[in-house]
Amino acid sequence: MVLKMGKAKSGNKPTEDSTIINTNGDSLIPKKKKKFKLIGIDSFGNVIFLKRMLISVLASATYARMNIYNKLKVSGMEHLKGLPSNNVLFISNHQTYYSDVMALYHIFCSAKWGLNDVNLPIYILSPRANMFYVAAEETMKQSGILPKIFSLTGAVTVKRSWRASGQNVSRGADVSAPAKIKKALDQGWVVTFPQGTTSPYAPVRKGTANIIKTYNPVVIPVVIDGFRRAFDKKGLFFKKKGTTLQVRIKPPMEFDMDDNLNDIVAKITDAIEQNPEKAKSANS
Repeated sequence: MVLKMGKAKSGNKPTEDSTIINTNGDSLIPKKKKKFKLIGIDSFGNVIFLKRMLISVLASATYARMNIYNKLKVSGMEHLKGLPSNNVLFISNHQTYYSDVMALYHIFCSAKWGLNDVNLPIYILSPRANMFYVAAEETMKQSGILPKIFSLTGAVTVKRSWRASGQNVSRGADVSAPAKIKKALDQGWVVTFPQGTTSPYAPVRKGTANIIKTYNPVVIPVVIDGFRRAFDKKGLFFKKKGTTLQVRIKPPMEFDMDDNLNDIVAKITDAIEQNPEKAKSANS
């Protein structure tokens, strides 16, 4: 046997950092057992078991809206395979308050089960729990039970500096937002809508670019279409059934180390296909 000593103390006894090992190099001192957490908590204090149940309930309640009364067509599911379990940022254009997020939740849960589409909703039985989405604080604090339920399924609420109570405003940026988003990235996948509004071709805000430059997540662009035709602005009521809801998942983006915020904003704008000039050229 070999006695491996740590820092010397008085006498010849091994110190607390000492480790007794045998000739095979294995420690003879039992390792401390990791504490078993009976109740898992996510980064924002939500009980993961309950969060998973809520996601399952919402997925069950919304599946028919997504893929029976309408048709959810997903391409690019292969880009979700092999992604790390955390520090992944999905950037998408935005068309409704709630249906966009719910469609992405369906897709992420399906990917957890190794499926290539959402046509077999067995994923509802055990959905992915470590999912988050960035949402305007005022939207999630609206009266009613639905915003509260959606908040508990992974909302990272931020105060918009340019919009409040349906009016254009000009106020300082929410300084707590980057830290909140970082907490979510540390634990899982995060969806953000970098335009911060459901209006098409609205400018991409620099906040998302700053998150990308500061925290260097894997960035997956997503382009959605059809939700504005199928649902009202909140995504709660039908406008037109039988609509094809398209979700295109693109490969991870690449950024250069010397990209500034404006460079990143331009790349995001093109990736989520919200450049009005390019849209005009494509339609002409």
